[in-house]
Amino acid sequence: MKNEKVTIQTLLEMKAKGEKITMFPAYDYPMASLLDRANADIIIIGDSLAMVILGHDHTISVTMEEMIHHCKPVVKACKRAMVVGDMPFGSYQISEEQAVQNAIRFMKEGGVEAIKLEGGGGVAGVTKAIVKAGVPVIGHIGLTPQTVFQIGGYKVQGKSASIAKNIIEDALALEEAGAFAIVMECIPAPVSRIITQRLKIPTIGIGAGIDCDGQTLITYDILGLFDRFIPKFVKRYANLSPTIVEALQNCIKEIQEGKFPETKHSFTMNEDELKILKETFLKE
Repeated sequence: MKNEKVTIQTLLEMKAKGEKITMFPAYDYPMASLLDRANADIIIIGDSLAMVILGHDHTISVTMEEMIHHCKPVVKACKRAMVVGDMPFGSYQISEEQAVQNAIRFMKEGGVEAIKLEGGGGVAGVTKAIVKAGVPVIGHIGLTPQTVFQIGGYKVQGKSASIAKNIIEDALALEEAGAFAIVMECIPAPVSRIITQRLKIPTIGIGAGIDCDGQTLITYDILGLFDRFIPKFVKRYANLSPTIVEALQNCIKEIQEGKFPETKHSFTMNEDELKILKETFLKE
Protein backbone atom coordinates (compact mmCIF):
# COMPACT_ATOMS: atom_id res chain seq x y z
CA MET A 1 0.00 0.00 0.00
CA LYS A 2 2.92 2.35 0.66
CA ASN A 3 3.61 2.84 -3.05
CA GLU A 4 0.00 2.87 -4.23
CA LYS A 5 -1.89 6.07 -4.94
CA VAL A 6 -4.10 7.01 -1.99
CA THR A 7 -7.79 7.25 -2.83
CA ILE A 8 -11.02 7.62 -0.87
CA GLN A 9 -11.36 3.85 -0.94
CA THR A 10 -7.86 3.55 0.51
CA LEU A 11 -8.84 5.74 3.46
CA LEU A 12 -12.09 3.84 4.08
CA GLU A 13 -10.17 0.57 4.07
CA MET A 14 -7.61 2.00 6.48
CA LYS A 15 -10.38 2.91 8.93
CA ALA A 16 -11.88 -0.57 8.62
CA LYS A 17 -8.49 -2.18 9.32
CA GLY A 18 -7.60 0.20 12.15
CA GLU A 19 -4.64 1.62 10.22
CA LYS A 20 -3.90 5.24 11.14
CA ILE A 21 -4.23 7.91 8.46
CA THR A 22 -1.73 10.78 8.30
CA MET A 23 -2.39 14.22 6.87
CA PHE A 24 0.00 17.17 6.69
CA PRO A 25 -0.07 20.57 4.98
CA ALA A 26 2.35 21.70 2.31
CA TYR A 27 2.43 24.96 0.42
CA ASP A 28 5.25 24.41 -2.09
CA TYR A 29 6.98 21.76 -4.21
CA PRO A 30 9.96 20.94 -1.92
CA MET A 31 7.91 20.34 1.24
CA ALA A 32 5.21 18.41 -0.64
CA SER A 33 7.86 16.22 -2.22
CA LEU A 34 9.39 15.44 1.17
CA LEU A 35 5.99 14.60 2.68
CA ASP A 36 5.13 12.38 -0.28
CA ARG A 37 8.45 10.54 0.04
CA ALA A 38 7.76 10.12 3.77
CA ASN A 39 4.49 8.34 2.84
CA ALA A 40 1.99 10.88 4.18
CA ASP A 41 -1.46 9.69 3.14
CA ILE A 42 -3.03 13.11 2.57
CA ILE A 43 -1.28 16.38 1.77
CA ILE A 44 -3.46 19.43 2.17
CA ILE A 45 -2.83 22.94 0.97
CA GLY A 46 -4.24 24.40 4.16
CA ASP A 47 -5.54 27.90 4.69
CA SER A 48 -2.83 27.92 7.37
CA LEU A 49 -0.88 29.25 4.38
CA ALA A 50 -2.10 32.64 5.57
CA MET A 51 -0.18 32.42 8.85
CA VAL A 52 2.71 30.05 8.12
CA ILE A 53 3.78 31.42 4.73
CA LEU A 54 2.11 34.81 4.25
CA GLY A 55 2.62 36.07 7.81
CA HIS A 56 -0.98 36.96 8.68
CA ASP A 57 -2.28 36.74 12.24
CA HIS A 58 -5.15 34.42 11.27
CA THR A 59 -6.36 32.29 8.37
CA ILE A 60 -9.21 34.55 7.31
CA SER A 61 -7.16 36.79 5.01
CA VAL A 62 -6.05 34.19 2.45
CA THR A 63 -7.78 34.32 -0.95
CA MET A 64 -8.89 31.74 -3.50
CA GLU A 65 -6.23 32.99 -5.91
CA GLU A 66 -3.49 32.54 -3.33
CA MET A 67 -4.74 29.07 -2.41
CA ILE A 68 -4.93 27.89 -6.01
CA HIS A 69 -1.48 29.35 -6.74
CA HIS A 70 0.01 27.20 -3.98
CA CYS A 71 -1.97 24.10 -4.97
CA LYS A 72 -0.24 23.79 -8.33
CA PRO A 73 3.33 23.04 -7.14
CA VAL A 74 2.07 20.71 -4.41
CA VAL A 75 0.10 18.67 -6.93
CA LYS A 76 3.16 18.37 -9.15
CA ALA A 77 5.20 16.99 -6.25
CA CYS A 78 2.78 14.32 -5.06
CA LYS A 79 2.93 10.84 -6.58
CA ARG A 80 1.31 8.81 -3.79
CA ALA A 81 -0.53 11.12 -1.41
CA MET A 82 -4.05 12.38 -1.96
CA VAL A 83 -3.95 16.17 -2.44
CA VAL A 84 -6.65 18.28 -0.84
CA GLY A 85 -7.37 22.00 -1.19
CA ASP A 86 -8.68 23.97 1.78
CA MET A 87 -11.62 26.25 0.94
CA PRO A 88 -10.72 29.71 2.31
CA PHE A 89 -13.05 31.96 4.25
CA GLY A 90 -15.53 33.67 1.94
CA SER A 91 -15.30 31.03 -0.79
CA TYR A 92 -18.34 28.97 0.24
CA GLN A 93 -20.37 31.00 2.74
CA ILE A 94 -22.41 33.17 0.33
CA SER A 95 -24.35 30.49 -1.56
CA GLU A 96 -24.27 26.86 -2.64
CA GLU A 97 -23.66 28.02 -6.20
CA GLN A 98 -20.61 30.03 -5.12
CA ALA A 99 -19.32 27.09 -3.09
CA VAL A 100 -19.66 24.66 -5.99
CA GLN A 101 -17.97 27.07 -8.40
CA ASN A 102 -14.98 27.54 -6.09
CA ALA A 103 -14.70 23.84 -5.32
CA ILE A 104 -14.60 23.14 -9.04
CA ARG A 105 -11.93 25.84 -9.44
CA PHE A 106 -9.80 24.01 -6.90
CA MET A 107 -9.97 20.85 -9.01
CA LYS A 108 -9.72 22.41 -12.49
CA GLU A 109 -7.16 25.15 -11.77
CA GLY A 110 -5.40 23.83 -8.68
CA GLY A 111 -5.41 20.17 -9.69
CA VAL A 112 -6.45 18.84 -6.27
CA GLU A 113 -8.41 15.62 -5.76
CA ALA A 114 -10.71 16.87 -2.99
CA ILE A 115 -11.50 19.93 -0.90
CA LYS A 116 -11.94 20.62 2.81
CA LEU A 117 -14.31 23.12 4.34
CA GLU A 118 -15.06 24.20 7.90
CA GLY A 119 -18.36 23.95 9.70
CA GLY A 120 -20.90 21.41 10.91
CA GLY A 121 -24.59 21.06 10.19
CA GLY A 122 -24.68 24.62 8.92
CA VAL A 123 -22.62 23.65 5.87
CA ALA A 124 -24.26 20.27 5.30
CA GLY A 125 -26.25 21.69 2.38
CA VAL A 126 -23.13 23.20 0.84
CA THR A 127 -21.27 19.93 1.35
CA LYS A 128 -24.04 17.96 -0.34
CA ALA A 129 -24.08 20.36 -3.30
CA ILE A 130 -20.31 20.17 -3.78
CA VAL A 131 -20.33 16.37 -3.59
CA LYS A 132 -23.22 16.25 -6.05
CA ALA A 133 -21.12 18.34 -8.44
CA GLY A 134 -18.42 15.65 -8.34
CA VAL A 135 -15.96 17.15 -5.86
CA PRO A 136 -15.05 14.97 -2.84
CA VAL A 137 -15.29 16.80 0.52
CA ILE A 138 -13.54 16.55 3.88
CA GLY A 139 -15.45 18.22 6.71
CA HIS A 140 -13.93 20.15 9.64
CA ILE A 141 -15.61 20.48 13.04
CA GLY A 142 -14.77 21.56 16.58
CA LEU A 143 -12.45 24.54 16.57
CA THR A 144 -12.91 26.17 13.18
CA PRO A 145 -10.19 28.84 12.77
CA GLN A 146 -12.14 30.75 10.11
CA THR A 147 -14.72 31.64 12.77
CA VAL A 148 -12.17 32.46 15.46
CA PHE A 149 -13.63 35.91 16.10
CA GLN A 150 -17.13 34.50 16.38
CA ILE A 151 -16.21 31.76 18.86
CA GLY A 152 -13.96 34.02 20.94
CA GLY A 153 -10.49 32.72 20.18
CA TYR A 154 -8.59 29.49 19.72
CA LYS A 155 -10.33 27.50 22.45
CA VAL A 156 -11.15 23.85 23.03
CA GLN A 157 -14.69 23.12 21.84
CA GLY A 158 -17.12 20.61 23.36
CA LYS A 159 -16.14 20.61 27.02
CA SER A 160 -19.78 20.69 28.11
CA ALA A 161 -22.22 17.90 27.30
CA SER A 162 -24.54 20.25 25.40
CA ILE A 163 -21.84 21.61 23.09
CA ALA A 164 -20.29 18.16 22.67
CA LYS A 165 -23.71 16.88 21.59
CA ASN A 166 -23.85 19.62 18.93
CA ILE A 167 -20.41 18.62 17.65
CA ILE A 168 -21.43 14.96 17.41
CA GLU A 169 -24.54 15.97 15.50
CA ASP A 170 -22.37 18.12 13.21
CA ALA A 171 -20.25 15.07 12.40
CA LEU A 172 -23.30 12.94 11.65
CA ALA A 173 -24.78 15.68 9.45
CA LEU A 174 -21.58 15.97 7.41
CA GLU A 175 -21.41 12.21 6.92
CA GLU A 176 -25.03 12.22 5.81
CA ALA A 177 -24.24 15.08 3.39
CA GLY A 178 -21.58 12.98 1.68
CA ALA A 179 -18.25 13.99 3.26
CA PHE A 180 -15.73 11.15 2.98
CA ALA A 181 -13.72 12.19 6.07
CA ILE A 182 -13.88 14.71 8.89
CA VAL A 183 -11.16 16.73 10.61
CA MET A 184 -11.84 17.26 14.32
CA GLU A 185 -9.87 20.11 15.89
CA CYS A 186 -9.39 20.87 19.58
CA ILE A 187 -12.17 18.76 21.06
CA PRO A 188 -11.95 16.54 24.16
CA ALA A 189 -10.63 13.05 23.47
CA PRO A 190 -13.76 11.30 24.81
CA VAL A 191 -15.91 13.27 22.36
CA SER A 192 -13.70 12.41 19.39
CA ARG A 193 -13.81 8.75 20.49
CA ILE A 194 -17.61 8.74 20.34
CA ILE A 195 -17.62 10.41 16.93
CA THR A 196 -15.03 8.00 15.54
CA GLN A 197 -17.07 5.04 16.77
CA ARG A 198 -20.32 6.40 15.33
CA LEU A 199 -19.07 7.37 11.88
CA LYS A 200 -18.45 5.03 8.98
CA ILE A 201 -16.06 7.58 7.44
CA PRO A 202 -12.56 8.34 8.81
CA THR A 203 -11.92 10.98 11.45
CA ILE A 204 -8.66 12.92 11.47
CA GLY A 205 -7.73 14.65 14.69
CA ILE A 206 -5.70 17.71 15.53
CA GLY A 207 -5.74 18.19 19.25
CA ALA A 208 -8.53 15.59 19.48
CA GLY A 209 -6.85 12.65 21.18
CA ILE A 210 -5.51 9.25 20.16
CA ASP A 211 -8.73 7.50 19.16
CA CYS A 212 -9.24 9.31 15.85
CA ASP A 213 -8.72 7.28 12.68
CA GLY A 214 -5.84 9.58 11.77
CA GLN A 215 -3.87 12.63 12.82
CA THR A 216 -2.84 15.91 11.26
CA LEU A 217 -0.41 18.61 12.42
CA ILE A 218 1.09 21.67 10.77
CA THR A 219 4.31 20.48 9.14
CA TYR A 220 6.20 23.64 10.06
CA ASP A 221 5.22 23.12 13.72
CA ILE A 222 6.53 19.57 13.99
CA LEU A 223 9.78 20.53 12.24
CA GLY A 224 10.37 23.59 14.41
CA LEU A 225 10.17 26.01 11.49
CA PHE A 226 7.33 28.14 12.88
CA ASP A 227 7.93 29.51 16.35
CA ARG A 228 5.55 32.47 16.76
CA PHE A 229 3.58 30.16 19.06
CA ILE A 230 3.34 26.43 19.76
CA PRO A 231 -0.13 24.95 20.37
CA LYS A 232 -0.54 22.54 23.29
CA PHE A 233 -1.32 19.64 20.95
CA VAL A 234 1.90 20.00 18.91
CA LYS A 235 4.84 17.65 19.36
CA ARG A 236 8.07 18.84 17.80
CA TYR A 237 9.97 16.07 16.05
CA ALA A 238 12.80 18.42 15.07
CA ASN A 239 13.92 21.97 15.81
CA LEU A 240 15.28 23.09 12.48
CA SER A 241 15.10 26.87 12.93
CA PRO A 242 18.38 27.18 14.91
CA THR A 243 20.13 24.83 12.48
CA ILE A 244 19.00 26.88 9.49
CA VAL A 245 19.95 30.19 11.13
CA GLU A 246 23.40 28.83 11.99
CA ALA A 247 23.93 27.60 8.43
CA LEU A 248 22.90 30.98 7.02
CA GLN A 249 25.14 32.84 9.46
CA ASN A 250 28.11 30.65 8.44
CA CYS A 251 27.40 31.32 4.77
CA ILE A 252 27.13 35.08 5.35
CA LYS A 253 30.35 35.09 7.39
CA GLU A 254 32.31 33.25 4.68
CA ILE A 255 31.02 35.61 1.99
CA GLN A 256 31.96 38.64 4.08
CA GLU A 257 35.44 37.25 4.81
CA GLY A 258 36.08 36.36 1.17
CA LYS A 259 36.20 32.61 1.86
CA PHE A 260 33.32 31.76 -0.46
CA PRO A 261 33.25 30.90 -3.27
CA GLU A 262 36.38 28.74 -3.44
CA THR A 263 37.94 27.64 -6.72
CA LYS A 264 35.92 24.41 -6.65
CA HIS A 265 32.73 26.49 -6.69
CA SER A 266 33.80 28.58 -9.70
CA PHE A 267 33.99 28.02 -13.47
CA THR A 268 37.10 28.46 -15.64
CA MET A 269 37.76 29.07 -19.33
CA ASN A 270 40.36 28.24 -21.95
CA GLU A 271 43.60 30.16 -21.33
CA ASP A 272 43.91 31.26 -24.98
CA GLU A 273 40.38 32.66 -24.92
CA LEU A 274 41.12 34.40 -21.64
CA LYS A 275 44.28 35.93 -23.14
CA ILE A 276 42.22 37.44 -25.96
CA LEU A 277 39.85 39.03 -23.46
CA LYS A 278 42.68 40.45 -21.38
CA GLU A 279 44.42 41.91 -24.42
CA THR A 280 41.15 43.54 -25.50
CA PHE A 281 39.89 44.91 -22.22
CA LEU A 282 42.84 45.13 -19.85
CA LYS A 283 45.28 47.11 -22.00
CA GLU A 284 47.38 49.56 -20.01
